[in-house]
Amino acid sequence: MALKNIIGIDHAVVMVQDLDKAAENYRQLGFTVSPRGTHSAHMGTGNYTIMFDPDYMELLGVLVATEHNVPARAFLDKRGEGIERIAFTAVDSAEGAEEIRARGLTPIGPTDFERPVTLPNGTVSAAKFRTFMWPTAEAPGGVRIFACQHKTRDTVWIPELMKHANAAKRIRQTLIATPEPAKDAAHLGRLIDREPTAEADGAVTVPSGGDRADFVYLTLDQLAKRYPGVPLAGLSDRGGAALVLVSGDLAATEKALGSAAVRSGAALCVPPAKANGTLLAFIAA
Repeated sequence: MALKNIIGIDHAVVMVQDLDKAAENYRQLGFTVSPRGTHSAHMGTGNYTIMFDPDYMELLGVLVATEHNVPARAFLDKRGEGIERIAFTAVDSAEGAEEIRARGLTPIGPTDFERPVTLPNGTVSAAKFRTFMWPTAEAPGGVRIFACQHKTRDTVWIPELMKHANAAKRIRQTLIATPEPAKDAAHLGRLIDREPTAEADGAVTVPSGGDRADFVYLTLDQLAKRYPGVPLAGLSDRGGAALVLVSGDLAATEKALGSAAVRSGAALCVPPAKANGTLLAFIAA
């Protein structure tokens, strides 16, 4: 029976060493980046968001070491920058946590937190969330998963933040590198009640639910063949590797990316070394 409180991919979390430098880097790539947010004290983290519809990217950095961010710090120490976890949209995080508990998994949370938000009119409000995580060990392909309930959507999906010079519209796929695509895809499929599908090149896709972005598990060799000519230096053979983004105008994308762009087949790509450990591949809508 499918999980009732999980809709599909909500956002991808890119863990970065220097939060402000990462935000500036993404601005240079033509993204509209939100003002910096600082999470509740027990989280010990800060972020910048890059808003699409219906999903988004989050640049996340550790500001103060806390018990809650131990896994994030371990990721940075071992892997460096890159996609550290993927969030699903939660209808109700408390009920969602109980759903996975009923399946024999011990959820982390639910956890409530917030961050102040400066709105376009200059007033300050708050973005409030309730999240729960699957157990840390349950990380298919080395990428942790969690679910995020947005209690204040209007302070996150702000129209002014959803327009990007590079014409990015939404996430189409999250690509995760692994030596064992079928095994890790099956693992995720069990966790979220979705059926994996093998692709012609040996990669395996797992739908996240609804019309949201798919997960794609593939080896680094398979990734290199999908995006020939794109340097993959900085990627691990296991872990979050790439985000495929839908562009509303590839000419605008190419102009905004400038010298960072690498054309690969029908895609315009930014190598991981120029996007904080994450390959960005822009495709036509």
